[in-house]
Amino acid sequence: MSEKKQIHKEEFTPKTKKGMAMLIFSILLCSGGTFAFVYGLVLAVGGGNYESAGIVLSLAGAMLGFVVAPVLFCGLKILAPNEALVLTLFGKYYGTLRGDGFFFVNPFVTAINPLAGASLASEEKTQDIAATALVKAMAGKKISLKSMALSNEKQKINDQMGNPIIIGIVVIWRVANTAKAVFNVDNFKEFLSIQCDSALRNIVRLYPYDSVGTDNEKSLRGSSQEIADRLKNEIQEKVSIAGLEIQEARITHLSYSQEIAAAMLQRQQASAVVDARQMIVDGAVGMVEMALNKLSDNNIVSLDDERKAAMVSNLLVVLCGNKDAQPIVNSGSIY
Repeated sequence: MSEKKQIHKEEFTPKTKKGMAMLIFSILLCSGGTFAFVYGLVLAVGGGNYESAGIVLSLAGAMLGFVVAPVLFCGLKILAPNEALVLTLFGKYYGTLRGDGFFFVNPFVTAINPLAGASLASEEKTQDIAATALVKAMAGKKISLKSMALSNEKQKINDQMGNPIIIGIVVIWRVANTAKAVFNVDNFKEFLSIQCDSALRNIVRLYPYDSVGTDNEKSLRGSSQEIADRLKNEIQEKVSIAGLEIQEARITHLSYSQEIAAAMLQRQQASAVVDARQMIVDGAVGMVEMALNKLSDNNIVSLDDERKAAMVSNLLVVLCGNKDAQPIVNSGSIY
């Protein structure tokens, strides 16, 4: 397909004039038309010749004021901060009007916004926390350039280990290129919602829910910043065609699915117990080694291998046991 036949991808600013000056001109033109109409009626009622030049000029001035002035009023546009209007002229892209102020553009242009007819019911389906504000902003064909939050429903997705998890994200986004947002996709907000779900599934399947092996293993729970960065980059890559800018993407909810939550909790508890026991054993072995070295270096007592083994066994039982040891006092010889 040739470059000229492709849909518009880059926006540009249309030619504009000061809106206040054109408003005053239109009011004066309308007032002049009214005056000319009244003047023509006075001449006609006064018995003058209907074909006289004065009456003809008055009627021409009245027609000019009554026809042209309303058309000029259609070219007046008011924009608030962070609002834009995508304009078309007889089906062709005319430009994007940005910036707050009062403008006058070609009165025959038409503003286009695919979300202008969005209903509140459709917005509630996606649980968008800015749905109401967005619909109100789009009601007058204006496209909001503000940062908005999209929070889709929580999804059940299998992680790298095949475990079903429940995950939800929030995406902060804004319209960066209005031409792409209007002409490249049918509904850029719905397009963003679908791409967020797709990107989330692609990212979740690459990571386990939690680290199982080494501490350096990356996981959804432990590598939140890396997950957020990858999620943001993948969503941005998918929605660039729609002219959207992803400012931030964060995980808002993360948990095991209900059917395996109890089993996974037991596994986490068992893993915690094993880690705690390993730490206790490592500490006990170090203490036993230190005790034997101290006894040997200070020549407090000389023990053979058998007695050393018995001492090590007793110390490990005392240090690693869950309950306090019950000492037995030996009043006789150890030999």
